[in-house]
Amino acid sequence: MEFELTEEQRALKQTVAEFADEVVAPVAAHHDATKTFPYDVVAKMGSLGLFGLPFPEEYGGMGGDYFTLCIALEELARVDQSVAMTLEAGCSLGSMPVYRFGNEQQKQEWLPQLTSGAALGAFGLTEADGGSDAGATKTTARLEDGHWRINGNKQFITNSGTDITKLVTVTAVTGERDGGKKEISAIMIPVPTAGFTAEPAYNKVGWNASDTHPLSFDDVVVPEENLLGERGRGYANFLRILDEGRIAIAAVSVGAAQGCLDESVKYANERKAFGQSIGRYQAIEFKLARMQVRAHTARLAYYDAAARMLAGKPFKTQASIAKLVASEAAMDNARDATQIHGGYGFMNDYAVARHYRDSKILEIGEGTSEVQLMLIARDLGLA
Repeated sequence: MEFELTEEQRALKQTVAEFADEVVAPVAAHHDATKTFPYDVVAKMGSLGLFGLPFPEEYGGMGGDYFTLCIALEELARVDQSVAMTLEAGCSLGSMPVYRFGNEQQKQEWLPQLTSGAALGAFGLTEADGGSDAGATKTTARLEDGHWRINGNKQFITNSGTDITKLVTVTAVTGERDGGKKEISAIMIPVPTAGFTAEPAYNKVGWNASDTHPLSFDDVVVPEENLLGERGRGYANFLRILDEGRIAIAAVSVGAAQGCLDESVKYANERKAFGQSIGRYQAIEFKLARMQVRAHTARLAYYDAAARMLAGKPFKTQASIAKLVASEAAMDNARDATQIHGGYGFMNDYAVARHYRDSKILEIGEGTSEVQLMLIARDLGLA
């Protein structure tokens, strides 16, 4: 099997790469240092059609596919993971659940806004006691007189508190199944809605230009028809969204790994010690070679998972492999890039320092490395 990009895909890759270098990179350090959301950059991403890449034209999309989105994510993450995650979460978590599970009325109402980039959507799953164990959901939604009354809290929700956030879909306990298990459904909350609060943003280690908030719901009332998908299928449906999202996170991770490599090769050629470029020393050559191996291997892993998904084949395990391999590649490359840069690598003025802070969350978000190992092991058929 060959993973050769089509002419159209190569053109998209080049367009996004130029956008990343010319528009995103020059302001990335500023937004990171000031912890500000890059509204101008996001607006330009919307104008390019990036938020509509994997969606049909009838809903305002670009008519591409999920792999097309991943190509764009990789190029953006090469220079700024925060911007890449704004796009990833906007598409994978904000728009994709509506596209996958919404009825036609919901799609027509929400997707044109979200695919244009004029509005952002978010998905609230994680809670204080329910991260990897999402079945521990405590947020409740009670059906009363044709309306859902929602109470509870969510944690670590991306794109949930911006000025252009217009929709937050949340998982909530809507009843009890036979045997006492929770019935978990997904419900859409338009923003603003009375009782919905995006609490103050987190003080994060990295991804400082990405919007992340805890959310609280105090008697939030929305119409019964805001149920997204079948009642009681909210958690199961979101697991499917996570499987796809892990491919996207792998693409972000590959972009980060490649960005670290690019910056390190440039620095190794420019920096001189003892009369020659440090890239001529074997210790540095070998680090750079290993960085290249990691980025290349991780890219093949997410290409494979995406190809399986688009072909309608099982891809859950391959998505976990891609996410695990790529996130570790990003973290390892960030560590080596910082070492190659020496003292400069510890200065936030350098892109590798930002990658060093940003990359750790790639091993945690949308399923920790331990969860990926669990899923991979489960597929081996162990007793």
